[in-house]
Amino acid sequence: MELYALTPVEEISRRISKIQSMIVAHGIDAILVTDNTNIYYTLGRVISGWVYIPAKGNPIYFVRRPEGLKGDNVCYIHKPELIPLELASRGYTLPGTLGLELAVTSYLTIERLKAVFPECAIADASKIMREARAVKTDLELKLLRQSGIKHARVYSRIPHIFRPGMTDIELQIEIERISRLEGCLGQFRISGDSMELFMANVLAGDNADNPTPYDFAMGGAGLDPSLPVGADGSIIKPGMSVMVDANGNFTGYMTDMTRVFSYGNISEEATRAHRCSIDICRELEKMGRPGTKASDMYEKAIETVKAAGLERHFMGYTQKAGFIGHGVGIEINELPVIAPRSRDILQEHNVLALEPKFVVPGVGAVGIENTYIVTSGGLERITDSPEDIISLE
Repeated sequence: MELYALTPVEEISRRISKIQSMIVAHGIDAILVTDNTNIYYTLGRVISGWVYIPAKGNPIYFVRRPEGLKGDNVCYIHKPELIPLELASRGYTLPGTLGLELAVTSYLTIERLKAVFPECAIADASKIMREARAVKTDLELKLLRQSGIKHARVYSRIPHIFRPGMTDIELQIEIERISRLEGCLGQFRISGDSMELFMANVLAGDNADNPTPYDFAMGGAGLDPSLPVGADGSIIKPGMSVMVDANGNFTGYMTDMTRVFSYGNISEEATRAHRCSIDICRELEKMGRPGTKASDMYEKAIETVKAAGLERHFMGYTQKAGFIGHGVGIEINELPVIAPRSRDILQEHNVLALEPKFVVPGVGAVGIENTYIVTSGGLERITDSPEDIISLE
């Protein structure tokens, strides 16, 4: 099998070079990558194994599975204890300081790797990998644009699959069906242990105000306590909003998009709040240039919400989210984070989702979410779908 799957070797080399420059800047001698997301970023495919990236020289891909990968820098081993011997046989000096992804790797794995490299000082490489992935290459931007096109195509079909008397979960299942037929991979990659979700978050009526333990902008009770988020089986009734935040992973790179549908007429307050969400996005699209502080974008959104007198409903009603946007890419929660205490500063070719949302009791959730590329002229929207509330009738 080809080592780099469908990712050109030149693309992988650019990513490795970026990581290596960051390794040097942080005073680290090498990184050993174990996380699937970062393995995919550095190889263009997921393997069971480890990716060793020295500050200088070629990376080594230590593979357990799958069989059949070929390449000068591929080394098949069945346990990490063999890594130092294999490095030495290839003329690599063992690192004085080794970076590990401490934020996303299990304690037992970290302890095992420390024992494999007993003479090495251990540093946290989690931030290096997140920051490297935050600025997308041209190929990554191409894949994200492709996901955005397919994502919008799925949303355009939602009014045609709704039937009166449907529950939220029945509608969600139909959305999932057309998503998979459109090419959605189904994989919903999320970093960290504070978020879980399956395929989509469809919120009808007051279920949107049910608090969830997860760090999402919107909640929902879910169908079972084992996954307390999203659709709860509510029948979609006249006067309700239906917020759809469905999986946008069509290429290994995810777009994030939310649109709101209504069954019958909804209140003037909910309509006004939805318009405010669109207005916030228009303002932040102009503001979102390289060098802009993420915290300034958040404050601008708050100013707009307060001017409209809608702060009680903003980012939740019973329980509020503390952000209005986040980076997207291989995972749905990458850098930068658009939050009041964020230290992130926008860089060209960051890709981020903005989701200024509201919950109006008696109606449900309203507001939009779009995915954008940061450019010198502002934010380029790549989820091109109608933003006004769409009737299901």
